Amino acid sequence: MEDLLFLTQRCPYPPNKGDKIATWNILKYLRKRFRIHLGAFVDDPDDWQYEGLVRESFASVRLLALSRTRGLSRSSAGLMSGEALSVAYYRDAELQQWVDARLRAGVRRAFVFSSAMARFLMDARQCVRMMHFADIDSDKWRQYSATSRWPLSWVYAREARRLLQWERAVAARFEHSFFVSDAEAADFRRMAPESAARVGVLSNGVDSDYFSPERSYDNPFPDDASRVVFTGAMDYRPNADAVIWFAREVMPILASVHGEFRFCIVGSRPSQDVLDLASDPRVQVTGRVEDVRPYMAHARVLVAPLRIARGIQNKVLEAMAMAKTVVCSPQALEGIEAKPGQDLLLAAEPEAFAQRCADVLQGRVELGSQARRCMVARYDWNARLSVLDSLFAEGVAQEKALT
Repeated sequence: MEDLLFLTQRCPYPPNKGDKIATWNILKYLRKRFRIHLGAFVDDPDDWQYEGLVRESFASVRLLALSRTRGLSRSSAGLMSGEALSVAYYRDAELQQWVDARLRAGVRRAFVFSSAMARFLMDARQCVRMMHFADIDSDKWRQYSATSRWPLSWVYAREARRLLQWERAVAARFEHSFFVSDAEAADFRRMAPESAARVGVLSNGVDSDYFSPERSYDNPFPDDASRVVFTGAMDYRPNADAVIWFAREVMPILASVHGEFRFCIVGSRPSQDVLDLASDPRVQVTGRVEDVRPYMAHARVLVAPLRIARGIQNKVLEAMAMAKTVVCSPQALEGIEAKPGQDLLLAAEPEAFAQRCADVLQGRVELGSQARRCMVARYDWNARLSVLDSLFAEGVAQEKALT
């Protein structure tokens, strides 16, 4: 069994948010073929309780605490040096030393998740390197700039420019670069034409057994009111923006056409703006929960009203796998192989979004069974990741050429 170095910005276990879900499933797939050496940061103190499980799963592991204070200090230095702030945030001499030691020990293959982690392998030309950007992060910063006031709009616009320069530099150095959807890959090929031939798609999947409607869950809600549920990490700006927009713009219209319901926001570390939404008795903000599935199982409708988004939204895949009718925005649907009106419901404006939710709450529309069939047929993780087999086979030939 060959060795593989795997770097990711966040400890992949527990797989309770988008990037961790992706990295954990990719790791499980690659572990069948490689001895994996995992390097990652821990940005949530709760994740340290799983350190033993992670260490037992791989050949070697280096987990490092990521201090927000130190990270912001490094980002501030990046502001002065001209570096992208989100890349400077992850500068770490200790992890660099660990990576270099793995390379000296003979590891000749590497898989990197998140462009900021590429910094540790930029000069490792003796190694066949695969980069999973997932989304075009630079474009998210561009979207942040467009919806923010000065001076943040200036900072975000700068980050978009500098991060795109970094993404292009990484793609030019690495042997393969991946994005989660055809649309993301096509956009990046236009942005980085010099690397277009080496850009491909490594799509997200969903564990349709774990997210199964056949399981029984205790009802986490205290009353019988119909629940409209949103799931996601609530310290992530696009998620916070989505629920604030829904609460302020959609809920009043939905109340006028439907009546009683509750909007439940399920996710860790809600920002103060999100917590403030609970001043409305129709809104519940749970904070971190051990398992999102009971909240999904007992929801009447799942919503994904994202206005800032790139790539594939795991929350949509999971809700559909749970055989729930989903109402989502065009941004949340981007990259997902599902048909509006058949597999889920699509709406952009507040009035349309409210009406789609009311249609489900009042029993006029039910797409759960079809949503589940769509996920089982198209989003199995093994099928989605099988592209890696042929690329690693090509990597053998590339490695020989490098030695």
